[in-house]
Amino acid sequence: MEAGTTVQLKVVREAPFGYFLSDGEEDVLLHHLEINDSIELDQEIEVFLYQDHQGRLSASQTIPSIQVGKYDWVEVVGMKEGLGIFINIGLKKDILISLDDLPDSMHLWPREGDKLFCTLIKNNKDRLFGLPATDEVMRANVKEADNSYLNRSINGRVFRVLLAGSSVITDEGLIGFIHESEREEEPRLGAEINGRVIDVKTDGTINISLLPRTHERIDQDAMQIFDYLLGRNGSMPYSDKSQPEDIKKRFNMSKGSFKRALGKLLKEGKVYQEHGWTYAKDHNKE
Repeated sequence: MEAGTTVQLKVVREAPFGYFLSDGEEDVLLHHLEINDSIELDQEIEVFLYQDHQGRLSASQTIPSIQVGKYDWVEVVGMKEGLGIFINIGLKKDILISLDDLPDSMHLWPREGDKLFCTLIKNNKDRLFGLPATDEVMRANVKEADNSYLNRSINGRVFRVLLAGSSVITDEGLIGFIHESEREEEPRLGAEINGRVIDVKTDGTINISLLPRTHERIDQDAMQIFDYLLGRNGSMPYSDKSQPEDIKKRFNMSKGSFKRALGKLLKEGKVYQEHGWTYAKDHNKE
């Protein structure tokens, strides 16, 4: 009998804490906490084999969707520094994904509530561990995108993080890539992303951007500038003549972005400029 697999076993005797099952050669405990249906002696039942907290081979009537050689999406339920993360596969015991199979930087580790496409593996002591799917596995049963996806909003999850960017599987089953230049911050492994398709490649994969569309970016920048302006009682020592380094330091945006956003506010009649300062209309200058 091997951990991580589903087997048919015979109920051979009852114990104070459950039932012992047998394949004719070995016995294994089915604890009361892992029983889902009524059980009778000599009955043949299907169970999943795993190790309990003491490392003993045990049985469960809960059959996980991921097993040794079988993949599915599972939820992350915890993290332990220096050890890895834990996933819920339906058992009373959570399964560890070792830090060796996670990104080097902990800030890119999945967080509680994130999901990973995983299988189960055994180490040299037959202990079960989770293992995130490789790029090859993820690409085995995916759809190919056509040009109708171009510029479409899209949702997905990160399944691989690289220096150059992040690989994503979308809700539609497409493989996508987010280049480092198309994001404001690096999404973590297992995180859900919302982006838009900026390119459909000849192999049917897509390139995704997490950055706002130009008009959305201008709107956000304009709101940031206007909020800052109002916070200073309607005046600020910045205008379209300000130095790029001053704009970057105060607003964390390029001068080009600043001028586009300020131009929007000027066009809307919300602000005016005078002697290198910008003022909100309907506010008195001091």
